[in-house]
Amino acid sequence: MHISRITSKGQTTIPVSIRMAAHLKAGDTLAYEIKGDHVIVRKINSPEDEYLKGVEDILSEWSSPEDEEAWNAL
Repeated sequence: MHISRITSKGQTTIPVSIRMAAHLKAGDTLAYEIKGDHVIVRKINSPEDEYLKGVEDILSEWSSPEDEEAWNAL
């Protein structure tokens, strides 16, 4: 079992052995899923993933510089 802490900003470090085993590298996109008390993390292999495209379309309405400034401190 590998363990890491979550920072006050909600960030964590994925241990090197996990990154190597999952072939993760900087810039990769991860998807999170909740199943009971488990968090499942999976690598998104294609930027053409239909779910991500749908979410991107929905969230694009909040991508103005004013929105970025408003959300920046969260």
